[in-house]
Amino acid sequence: MWGLLKKLYVRRRGGLAGAFFLALLTLAAGVGLLGVSGWFLTGAALAGAGAIFNLFVPSSLVRGLSFIRIASRYAERLAGHAATLRLLSDLRGSVFRSLLRLTPRQLSRYRAGDLVARLTGDVDALDAVFLFVIMPVATALVGGAIFCLVLGYHLPGAGLAVAGALLVASVLVPWWLGRVARRSGEQAQASAAALRHAVIETVEGHVDIAALHVQSQACEHFAVFCGQLQQARGGQARLAAYGLWLVQAAAGAAVVAVLWFGLPALAAGQVSGPLLAGLLLATLGIFEVAGPIMRGVSRLGAARAAARRIGELTRAEPDLRDPAEPQALPEHGELRAQGLRFAYPGREQAVLDGVDLMLAPGERIGIVGPSGSGKSTLLHLLLRLEDPQAGAVTLGGCDLRHAAQADIHRRIALLSQDSPVFLGSLRSNLLIGAPEADEAALWQALASARLADFTRGLPQGLDTWVGEGGAGLSAGQARRLCLARVLLSAADIILLDEPTAGLDRPNEEAFLGDLAHACASRAVVLATHARLPEGAVHRVLALQDGHLI
Repeated sequence: MWGLLKKLYVRRRGGLAGAFFLALLTLAAGVGLLGVSGWFLTGAALAGAGAIFNLFVPSSLVRGLSFIRIASRYAERLAGHAATLRLLSDLRGSVFRSLLRLTPRQLSRYRAGDLVARLTGDVDALDAVFLFVIMPVATALVGGAIFCLVLGYHLPGAGLAVAGALLVASVLVPWWLGRVARRSGEQAQASAAALRHAVIETVEGHVDIAALHVQSQACEHFAVFCGQLQQARGGQARLAAYGLWLVQAAAGAAVVAVLWFGLPALAAGQVSGPLLAGLLLATLGIFEVAGPIMRGVSRLGAARAAARRIGELTRAEPDLRDPAEPQALPEHGELRAQGLRFAYPGREQAVLDGVDLMLAPGERIGIVGPSGSGKSTLLHLLLRLEDPQAGAVTLGGCDLRHAAQADIHRRIALLSQDSPVFLGSLRSNLLIGAPEADEAALWQALASARLADFTRGLPQGLDTWVGEGGAGLSAGQARRLCLARVLLSAADIILLDEPTAGLDRPNEEAFLGDLAHACASRAVVLATHARLPEGAVHRVLALQDGHLI
């Protein structure tokens, strides 16, 4: 966990240091306010009994310390949470960049709901580390050391005793609590991740759940995870309560120690009554900082589990890497596959064996074959989402393994069978293909995909909200929007992987019939098991038993 957070803390050290300084100022103002109040009230009572006491100085200190405490508390919360949120934003970006480096096959090892849980809940769980553990412990140690020096100046024995009690409350008890709370914290984080995954699966499959009348089973499944999470969170709360009880016991022992050493000093005239009262209340105040520590340490087990789950992603090595000195791809040239052989890890039988393919500029090739014959695998090899065990894929004579992946993706675009429509507007979905595209380019892409007339008829045009997963579009319109997004890119080679999956026959025929118009002069490799209409492609190849015929 510390290895994951260390670099982020160093990067945000300015904001974190500012939050720590404000927390220390808040503690000093709070302890000083209690101490001065005790001194003031006791002195005022003695003044009423005939003793001489200057009321102006302590009353001014009470007002000043009250204002400082309020202002510094607000500023500390603002600075601490701002720094932590920026830190979590940095971490979330780092995790997302780690995911982008992985191949589709590597990502397929994780459930979609699990990845969402790691990006959201697991990252959020780490906010407790600084706000409720590091900063309170550091504040307690530094502020406690200063207070014990002041107390020891007046009552040396009491200063040592309170220092020991503070070490127990801010170090030993949190250390013990962190050890015993590890299991409940890990259970809480695992239950929260499972609950998020269950929610995502239920929402995505709500139509099937309703159609099959299994709502009650889905609710029972959801309730199981809720119960597990409630049990784990309850265990965390109980442990935090035990920790607070031990802190209160340490605070009580510290007060007894101050009285033990203070009363003889008062009788001997070494300290005054108002000063002793102020030191007693200040001793109680210094232990207030231990409260957040208990809440934070009880959640430290969850933070460790979250850091471990995040670390699995950030430490994952991509199967594919760019060469140390990548070659530039030629601006023009044919895409050629020669003697490709590929087998998935752990499987002896090759999916592709001895595959040869040549795609000339502007040529459209259809590849047909039953599901599982290796059509998607071949497209992944052509885009270098996988590397073959034998053979090579070249573009203009340059082996793709010798080129940068970003350069490959600039020249070759893929429309997969499950290309998503993202939550947002038509415009935001299109701009994923070319973030710098202007209005004219967007309309041109829509026209090429035969979606421009439909878009013009919408009340808000390009700014129309399409809903999550393209809920506001028909299946055919959603596929055409994904095609327009690919066409908007600068790629001169387009790979289409089952682009009509999920469409009925009329929409399928319309989509494939418009393919020649949509792709114009671009080269196309179309992998499908659909019946291709006349003119959709220039030639058709069949993939059978790992061979292209």
